[in-house]
Amino acid sequence: MLDKLKKIVDRYHELESQLGDPDIISDQSKYQKIAKEFSDITPAKSAYQSYEDIVGQIKELESLLKEKHEPDFEAFAKEELGQLRKKKEELEAVIHEILYPKKEEKDCDLIMEIRAGTGGQEASLFAADLYRMYCKYAEAKKWKVEPISSHESETGGYKEVIFSISGKGASKRLKWESGAHRVQRVPTTETQGRIHTSAATVAVLFEPEEVEIEVDPKDLKIDVFRSSGPGGQSVNTTDSAIRITHLPSGLVVICQDERSQLKNKHKAMRVLRARLLDKIKQENLAKEVQDRKSKVGSGDRSEKIRTYNYPERRVTDHRIGFTVYKLPSIMNGDLDEITSALLEAEEKAEVESS
Repeated sequence: MLDKLKKIVDRYHELESQLGDPDIISDQSKYQKIAKEFSDITPAKSAYQSYEDIVGQIKELESLLKEKHEPDFEAFAKEELGQLRKKKEELEAVIHEILYPKKEEKDCDLIMEIRAGTGGQEASLFAADLYRMYCKYAEAKKWKVEPISSHESETGGYKEVIFSISGKGASKRLKWESGAHRVQRVPTTETQGRIHTSAATVAVLFEPEEVEIEVDPKDLKIDVFRSSGPGGQSVNTTDSAIRITHLPSGLVVICQDERSQLKNKHKAMRVLRARLLDKIKQENLAKEVQDRKSKVGSGDRSEKIRTYNYPERRVTDHRIGFTVYKLPSIMNGDLDEITSALLEAEEKAEVESS
């Protein structure tokens, strides 16, 4: 750490010299660039100077205490030495923060997709429970939830439900929800009281701005058809449903919840852009999967990340070995304890790798 700081200090003196160079002063563009860098690394230089001063004082006192002195003087010197060592530790923390600043995460709007997995109708009911859980969490956090698309099951659950969440801190707290969520409970259709295991997958997609992901209209195949399922009086009488196929990637998005064809198309395009951005990110992450796993998991959609055990009222996040016995409150949207534990694990991994 100090070697890195010493290099910054050397650079500080180099820039200081350049700022006094008449040739550089006459070139305002170059001068401003150097002045900005000089200003940016000045706190590091100051911290290094303070650190060197304290280390020097500690060495001086330690050397002094090796000699014989009056008891009062020794007590005073030892007290001062303790204070200096404490200041040294505090300054080391400051230096670490200067050298390895925390990345400020930009709040992003999310598109979340929940799909029923293994378990038949019970899996679709669990998918509906997860959807309700996230909606309740968003409500408690005052985030906005917007339904985008859904495909209900015969028992009132969801085979698939897609929705957006936006608000301060939403992306930070929900970014690690992607993966397979498993439930262990007695289904309502089970007559002998046996516990079944079912699953649903969650995908968390960061919704890009239109300028981030440009989609060429020539790459799209757009089909319109009549909606099916719940949706209102005219849902089955107009061609309002939209199917968009992105030809280069093969991605297909269907949206039919709105009565307006235009609204369905707009929502479908939002999902398509989010999936395209996610596809790019997943491809990039494959190159650094070990780094991702060192945090809280690989992000693989098929990876089992969490188990909800109803008989034991237990929820376990397998990536960080975190367990709480508060299943009813968690299913009612009280997710802070889990999301905070995931954020702490991420921060710890980043500190250890720095």
